[in-house]
Amino acid sequence: MSVSPERVRTEGAGTATTLVPVKVLVIGGGAREHALCRSLSLDPDVTSLHCAPGNAGIAELAELHAVDATDGAAVADLAAALGADLVVVGPEAPLVAGVADAVRERGIDCFGPSREAAALEGSKAFAKDVMAAAGVPTARAYVCGSAEEVDAALDAFGAPYVVKDDGLAAGKGVVVTGDLDAARAHALACLEGGADGAPGRVVIEEYLDGPEVSLFALTDGETVVPLQPAQDFKRALDGDEGPNTGGMGAYSPLPWADPKLVDEVERTVLQPTVDEMRRRGTPFAGLLYAGLALTSRGVRVIEFNARFGDPETQVVLARLRTPLAGLLRAAATGQLAAFPALRWSEGAAVTVVIASYNYPDTPRTGDPIGGLADVPAAEEHAYVLHAGTRLLDDGRVVSAGGRVLSVTATGSTVAKARTRAYRALAHITLEGSHHRGDIASGV
Repeated sequence: MSVSPERVRTEGAGTATTLVPVKVLVIGGGAREHALCRSLSLDPDVTSLHCAPGNAGIAELAELHAVDATDGAAVADLAAALGADLVVVGPEAPLVAGVADAVRERGIDCFGPSREAAALEGSKAFAKDVMAAAGVPTARAYVCGSAEEVDAALDAFGAPYVVKDDGLAAGKGVVVTGDLDAARAHALACLEGGADGAPGRVVIEEYLDGPEVSLFALTDGETVVPLQPAQDFKRALDGDEGPNTGGMGAYSPLPWADPKLVDEVERTVLQPTVDEMRRRGTPFAGLLYAGLALTSRGVRVIEFNARFGDPETQVVLARLRTPLAGLLRAAATGQLAAFPALRWSEGAAVTVVIASYNYPDTPRTGDPIGGLADVPAAEEHAYVLHAGTRLLDDGRVVSAGGRVLSVTATGSTVAKARTRAYRALAHITLEGSHHRGDIASGV
């Protein structure tokens, strides 16, 4: 992708700023990265856009490169070879592996927290410790390292049981169930899953009632800039039935939420967490994602993530009108305090995930995907973001993962955006695939 450096852009009421050419490298290959690349491709400041490893959809927007996304040296070498001004690390695994540190050590701006700071997502036990020190409201929890401790914690909290793998589990490490045997089995499996053969840990929490909300915030380690809230759907089947997944759909904004919610979460959750991380000598700079429960006793943090969430990113970025590259670079370089207030569309966005046969267990891959070219012509306000796809030499696009596509649409209301998303989805064919039919229903 190439843009003439002589162009200018206009922001706000008659204020023109000269174009600052930025070469951007996005790390990752899912729908989150496709959403990031889509927004960056629309940013007039971005003169060259690259993605590694990318996917079949991202290839239409950016130049793709083969790289091991968790290999910090390889990512830093690629960024240097491309002359990248900004590296944006999408997934959690590279962040926990320290990829952002390796890029910054080469003198290249990087959006994403350090390895130490990414432990907010990489270890739920660490996140609980940070929240306790910062006075952040969250569920009571026990960190267990043995079967005896597991049994005691499950008995103390009672049903419904909430059992979380302490480490990364691609959105599928959490079990919420009323079945004691299932809860105990998951907990014991987590204990066996420690890194390098070491004993694992499992976090057992009290159950939090009330609706769940996802709130992203950009931070440079001091200043916090919240984005707009979204709600995702984690269960595989309609009516919130079936196993947990990485997310089957999302929508934004939340018309039913308290208008003061974002300010409250910034004051009681986000800023205290960022301040505590800085106090510990491990400042968090990047995207802090708070998974929240709006309980009968007030807002409680379910979990933190250290990166943009999927599928919420698809709907949040669909509504963001502030050019993305400058915003991410301000977070990466400690300049958020001086950044202008964010601009948002007044409408809504909905995304629906199409998943492979047998997802989230062992998904089948390699199935041809049809109808992708039909969506833009059929639905002006809808588009498809690729997650698990691969482009074959003969030009066919096939499935290459569990969550395959995110069909995203915008509209003046959530209901209108939802209608457009499902109409667009009807044009796509993928044998054995499934999707939820109730994303944003009744909102």
